Amino acid sequence: MKTFNEHDTVIYKDATGRFIDTFVIYDTDPITGLTHINHENLKVPADVLTVHPKTVEKHHLPMNDAFSFEIFKKLKEKYDNKANDAVQIALKVEPVYKEELAKAS
Repeated sequence: MKTFNEHDTVIYKDATGRFIDTFVIYDTDPITGLTHINHENLKVPADVLTVHPKTVEKHHLPMNDAFSFEIFKKLKEKYDNKANDAVQIALKVEPVYKEELAKAS
């Protein structure tokens, strides 16, 4: 099975035969064999994807600056279906000290 890594720049061939430059959001799922790509948030089989010819290294990032990286991070959070790992605790706000008023005489 052909697999793609997270951040790989790929070319997606859609059903109409158009070639679209995009990138992989998550790795190829070893169980289903589908790869999650950025284009329309699709999960596609590996046979419709090819590594972009300008990709030089194995873990080529489709971004050149920190701003693009932040956009990618937000996009990944948007499509993340995992439950939030943080523990949700309801906080009660209590005063730091008890205020007692003096009794009037």
